[in-house]
Amino acid sequence: MKKTLVGLLALTLMFSCKNSEEKNKTSENEKQEVNVYTHRHYESDQELFEMFEEQTGITVNVINANADELIQKMSMEGEQSPADVLITVDAGRLERAKSSDLLQAVSSEILEETIPSHLKDADNHWFGLTKRARVIAYAKDRVDESELSTYEDLASDKWNDKLLIRSSGNIYNQSLMASIMVHNGEEEAKEWAEAVVENMARAPKGNDRDQVKAVVAGEGDLAIVNTYYIGKMLNSEDPEEVKAGEEVKLFFPNQEGRGTHINVSGAGVAKYAPNKENAIKFIEFLISEEAQKIFAHSNYEYPVNEAVTPAALLQEWGEFKEDTLNLSTLGENNKKAVMLFDEAGWK
Repeated sequence: MKKTLVGLLALTLMFSCKNSEEKNKTSENEKQEVNVYTHRHYESDQELFEMFEEQTGITVNVINANADELIQKMSMEGEQSPADVLITVDAGRLERAKSSDLLQAVSSEILEETIPSHLKDADNHWFGLTKRARVIAYAKDRVDESELSTYEDLASDKWNDKLLIRSSGNIYNQSLMASIMVHNGEEEAKEWAEAVVENMARAPKGNDRDQVKAVVAGEGDLAIVNTYYIGKMLNSEDPEEVKAGEEVKLFFPNQEGRGTHINVSGAGVAKYAPNKENAIKFIEFLISEEAQKIFAHSNYEYPVNEAVTPAALLQEWGEFKEDTLNLSTLGENNKKAVMLFDEAGWK
């Protein structure tokens, strides 16, 4: 009886140890992956994911979709969501994910020390990865640069029937409107939007590249666009896009005041991230100097890591003063900005 009891105890201990080993192995395997839900769709990003895998041994599993789809997917998945990291463009969307309780605050000295405070969430729910400036692209042969000054000046009668800009449903325009509202007040922002509608050369349609092409086609004289689109056009395989990019010049508004409006693509750690530590390592890698150089030189975005020099093309455009309004503010004021657009008749 004693022998049988000892044998059973030994067997139980052996089984327990084996289970423990298997759990540890499973745990180790779980630590070796990171699940990335991303709105970005650039070759440079894939290159960075592969670099991260090579350097860390952590597999990057990617789900690609637009921001609204990803946010909805995470909401529906709830606590069962496999998402570790959400990457999207525009602080308005990042703030939407935060307010929907889809992101969690994280602590990282690297992220804290590297990213300027206005380019990340004050509560550390999301962090800027790259910067884009929203600028004026104008026809070199029809616009005198000395006539350009601020976003507010685009409401002037001198630009009547000359302005091209995409719809109010576009998040880039919503964030620009939110910044104008924060700086100038709701009433002035609404009046500005109404005047811009009056100055439009045509009803809003298409993306930023389409606005540039319309300027070159003579439909209008100036357009509001994100800088990286111009970089992509100038380096496109499509001769028509290259030509359009070459025939406009860029102007950075509000240099005598608050500075040019900027926005970011950014990332946050998912609230229920099963691989939280790997998620933080992944975002830290994306703001490292080597990763920021790839973002900057492949996709013509401005680096958030100030130790990294922008691509040569961006340097040709010159240094500029940027608006240092905390970008969380853009998301917080998004709904009001959309309401003001509607009131102004901006389609």
